[in-house]
Amino acid sequence: MSWPSSIPGAGAAEAFAIFAFTYAFIAGTRLPLLKLDRPGGALVGAMLMVGLGVVTPAEVFNHSSDSGKHAVDLDTLVLLLGMMMLASYMTHAAFFRAAGYYAVRMAKTPRMLLVALSLVSGGLSAVMVNDTVCLMLTPLTLAVVEDAKLPPLPYLLAVCMASNAGSVATFTGNPQNMLIQGASGLSYASFAGYMFLPAVLSTAAVIAVLLWVFRRELPRAPFKPHPPPPPIDRRLMALCLLTLAGVVTAFFAGLPMSWSALAGAAVVMALGGHEPRKMLEKVDFVLLLFFASLFVVVYGVHKEGWAERMRDFFAPFMHGSVGQETFGFAGLTVIASNLFSNVPFVMLARHWVPSMQAPTLGWHVLALASTLAGNLTLVGSVANLIVFETAREKVRISFWQYLKVGLPATALSLALGLGALLLEHRLL
Repeated sequence: MSWPSSIPGAGAAEAFAIFAFTYAFIAGTRLPLLKLDRPGGALVGAMLMVGLGVVTPAEVFNHSSDSGKHAVDLDTLVLLLGMMMLASYMTHAAFFRAAGYYAVRMAKTPRMLLVALSLVSGGLSAVMVNDTVCLMLTPLTLAVVEDAKLPPLPYLLAVCMASNAGSVATFTGNPQNMLIQGASGLSYASFAGYMFLPAVLSTAAVIAVLLWVFRRELPRAPFKPHPPPPPIDRRLMALCLLTLAGVVTAFFAGLPMSWSALAGAAVVMALGGHEPRKMLEKVDFVLLLFFASLFVVVYGVHKEGWAERMRDFFAPFMHGSVGQETFGFAGLTVIASNLFSNVPFVMLARHWVPSMQAPTLGWHVLALASTLAGNLTLVGSVANLIVFETAREKVRISFWQYLKVGLPATALSLALGLGALLLEHRLL
């Protein structure tokens, strides 16, 4: 996706002020008299961009004949919508609960249970949006550990951290990868080919760190979990799995990802035998509104030259060889993703990657680092918040408790992932 000239205009000060206002809510700041959350803050920010003339309505609605003056990335929104609709039907068919159930049944010891849950969470997140995976697996995890009288914290961390790590593998694993798909022009097959090994190594690193940190709380003795088998809609599950396989095949074949996902959702909707309204009610339209609003805010910031100013400010940290640039960009991405949140940062940073020495490597590094950054802190990713908000009645974890696990997990997984990427790019 091309963008307009980065020469600062008359609205530069207004654009930066609106971005700062919006970021305050994205970071979770509570301002006096304004009871706005992240989506609400982003929507108000988008309206201010238009109201103050930084972004025109034609640019918001993509009515301009110049594609470089289109603020909202509709491809990304349609892809996210299609994948969420598929996930809604798969949830109704009890696919996610069934996957977790059989993983638990195969685990023989508490440590193997942690490994099994990590592999299921990471594996499913490689194909489906990781937030949905976490939402579905958390209740099952809580029920199992309570039945087996095990500490819930390591298993909940396994679900969210492995989900983040596994979602590195493909464009459809998480929202920030979907943004990179729309901006990079890379094919699904090419991206997955490079990112598969880093995702595997990152997931393995998460498992290793969790087993080490909780080595005293996880007994080696066998246990017999007794979770009740979930009621499965076998016809709907078969339809969903066949359709998902067709959608992924279309991705690998190079067909438009957004419309392939939406076509798959339409097939399941038409043949699933369930009222579409009930399935659509489970789609997170608030997330879509949040994304659309952020597109407008970040477009205004970029249009007035602030994205390039930020890039120039951080340029000294990415100066030197390709390797130095890679590690500098990765470090910046991890820090900024925890300060700004990874989705807004990726929206900004995707304008910088084409000017890097190795742009393709840059896209891969941005995807890897912005995703693994979610494992660093409790608020680093939406997946973390979903897990611990769902479990808030059973488990309380502080920012610092999470960081004690998140810091080594992020450092090890990022080091292995970057090493694998550099090696792959050198050899291939």
